[in-house]
Amino acid sequence: MGKLFKKKSIEQLLEQSQNKSLVKTLGAFDLTLLGIGAVIGTGVLVLTGLVAANDAGPAVIFSFILASIVCGFAALCYAEFASTIPVSGSVYTYTYATIGEVVAHLMGWTLLSVYLLTMSAVANGWSSYFNNFLEGFGFSLPKELITIPANGGVVNLPAICITLLITWLLSRGTKESKKVNNFMVLVKLFIILLFIIVGAFYVKPSNWTPFMPYGIEGVVTGGAAVFFAFLGFDALSTSAEEVKNPQRNLPIGIISSLVICTIIYVAVCLVMTGVVSYKELNVPEAMAYVLHSVGQNAVAGVIAAGAVIGIMAVIFAYIYAATRILFSMSRDGLLPKAFAKTNEKTGVPTLSTWLVGVTGALISGFIDLKELANLANIGALLTFGMVGVSIIILRKTHPNLKRGFTMPFVPVLPILSVLSCLFLMINLPKTTWLYFSIWIVLGIIVYIGYSRKHSRLTSKEMKKAS
Repeated sequence: MGKLFKKKSIEQLLEQSQNKSLVKTLGAFDLTLLGIGAVIGTGVLVLTGLVAANDAGPAVIFSFILASIVCGFAALCYAEFASTIPVSGSVYTYTYATIGEVVAHLMGWTLLSVYLLTMSAVANGWSSYFNNFLEGFGFSLPKELITIPANGGVVNLPAICITLLITWLLSRGTKESKKVNNFMVLVKLFIILLFIIVGAFYVKPSNWTPFMPYGIEGVVTGGAAVFFAFLGFDALSTSAEEVKNPQRNLPIGIISSLVICTIIYVAVCLVMTGVVSYKELNVPEAMAYVLHSVGQNAVAGVIAAGAVIGIMAVIFAYIYAATRILFSMSRDGLLPKAFAKTNEKTGVPTLSTWLVGVTGALISGFIDLKELANLANIGALLTFGMVGVSIIILRKTHPNLKRGFTMPFVPVLPILSVLSCLFLMINLPKTTWLYFSIWIVLGIIVYIGYSRKHSRLTSKEMKKAS
């Protein structure tokens, strides 16, 4: 049993933080934009209308606030960990140091699914905005090529193409690709501000009545549904080894991106549900639809064009994050070590990047958006809960460890974080639990069949014993 819960020492992790194969190029501004790039897009540009129409009505703002509070608890845990153990791998690394290898493997396995599915869901939604943009010029793609098989099409071809394009960009190197990402995020912030300003003139308070048509249950269900829209700050913790002064910059990036994004979500939701009835918002390109409905076709065209650019930043962030998880697990021997090899010229784990990108492209081209969102949500909630557990353990086992940021009110806030995650998990559909269980079982099979035999930690212990 002891072997199953063998841990990495803090000293081993801090030694890994000095890893030279990944180049330190990211500052606090880059991290904040990376976080905003991952968060803003999924919720505002893709899911907002769907959740308002099907789950919460105008009270979707409370769904976002509920999700942001749960994420806020987790964000404080992440900020302390990231500033204390600045090593790539996020919750995978944190649980390795506090609970043990088996749990760490399952957390890394879960994170891979979260990032892959989130990226794929967003690429799926990006396709709708892209087609909307083309229609503004009197041209549209055949329905069969922008619709998944389950909805009567053949393939979502634009989703596949954009995922592969961004994968190629990331394979060129972090220093070069971050400039493109920063540009995409700034474009996205511009179009959101434009939507809020223009849309505010068309708000009819009567559209907010009834404000909570599906009751409290709808708000909670909506909160669980939009949860993955806040996962951007989590993706930041995977970048630790590429951050300049991580003890300072990571907490700033994590917390500031979450606060800014929550404010943006609430403002957009109020305008969106105020301009048209929530019943009309069951469309994946809700912002453009709302502006078209009030005759602001030119602005809607700008929004569609900006969304085409802006949503690419979300795909960028999650391919990046999934690649770094794969890199960390491979470096530890839990997955084939070929995935941890970095290109000497770019400093990027090229094989991992392309594996993530191609897999995500295939998922986005053939699988339903709603199913992807729920699967990503349950995995994210589980990992967020584990960060809360891990921070409590770290405080007990290493009370004097130097911390760049200290989470307040431990263990109360971490416990609240765990309970909040469990509460939202319970509100997810049974089919989501079934699919997620299958993924976890596959992870256990991989660990038993490969990981425990190739674990570098096990190899080191065996060498010491001999």
